[in-house]
Amino acid sequence: MKIKNIALLMLSLYGNFVFSQNRKSEIMDYLKKEMAEQKIPGCQLAVIKDNKLLFSEALGVANIPFSVPAKTNTIFSINSIAKVFTSVAIMQLEERHKLNIGDPISKYIDSIPENWKKITLKQLLSHTSGLPDIEDERGLIGGDKGQDSAWVKVKKLPLLTEAGEKFYYNATNYYILQKIIEKCSSTKFENFVRKNQFDVVGMRQIYYGNSYDVIENKCPTYSFYTQDKVTKQYIRGTKLRETYEEFPSKMITDAGAFTTAEEMAKWIIGLQSGKFLKNNKEIDTIWEPVKLNNGSYDGFGDILNAYALGWPVINRQNHPGVSPTGGGRAAFTIYQKDNLAIILFTNLTGIGPNEIIEKIAKFYIPNLGDK
Repeated sequence: MKIKNIALLMLSLYGNFVFSQNRKSEIMDYLKKEMAEQKIPGCQLAVIKDNKLLFSEALGVANIPFSVPAKTNTIFSINSIAKVFTSVAIMQLEERHKLNIGDPISKYIDSIPENWKKITLKQLLSHTSGLPDIEDERGLIGGDKGQDSAWVKVKKLPLLTEAGEKFYYNATNYYILQKIIEKCSSTKFENFVRKNQFDVVGMRQIYYGNSYDVIENKCPTYSFYTQDKVTKQYIRGTKLRETYEEFPSKMITDAGAFTTAEEMAKWIIGLQSGKFLKNNKEIDTIWEPVKLNNGSYDGFGDILNAYALGWPVINRQNHPGVSPTGGGRAAFTIYQKDNLAIILFTNLTGIGPNEIIEKIAKFYIPNLGDK
């Protein structure tokens, strides 16, 4: 009888393995097709189920001029995905009673305009503060006069709206959050997240910097878009260009991170397994969509129809998700109720990685599009 039971177990395990391999093959075939249609040079894909890494793959080319293939250790620019590290850092400091997200920012920083003082940390995290943007289409306002000059200038600008009225995605919010984190932790932001997040889960290939920094295995970022000098609109062309990005050191809470899909998988598993935050309610807090004053939600649009504390949200009754995105080329989505997470990093700007992830997720959640 025992031999029969063992045989049935082995047969079941083999069947599951074959099913999993077939599904992986179908996913990779779909991704290859998507890369061909959108002319994506290279990418990394990682899938996490039940807090375990199912598989990690790299496809295509990391560096076009030198025909360097993309590998699982290739470093990709993930831009604004960096906000999730900031979000968790804030909650870690709240757990330590160093701050409270409901506090006004005037409790932590001095020399700010009177009409800024009642804005809360939660409103900074959720981009509902109404603050003017410290950046414009050319970068920091004030041109090449530096970050401190831009900070002085932005404080002289009027509010875009009253706090909580609208969702305005801008860098001022996270510029201030970096100041607050560094004051409450008594250390540099990067030191804090390395010690309390990256080192905790063994992330070794995670960097803050700029596109011109020399980092082993880092790939360039490409784009088919150019900006019209008159209208300032971005227009897709046929010529592929290498992009140039510079991220101010006092705003790495906002963007400027570089890493791999496998490293990001370590972080996601660490977050969900309680290695960063002691209480799971804290994770629920950072993932909860933030309502505007009128009770509605707002976000980037399409499936990203709401925003939480540093996390874009797919706000729907069945199979909701949180889906951080960076530079229009890198993203990951955690489908909380389905115990599924999918990471897609590419080196081509403007491809809608969240939408590609949604299609991949349907291999695991067939009724994903159902209301």
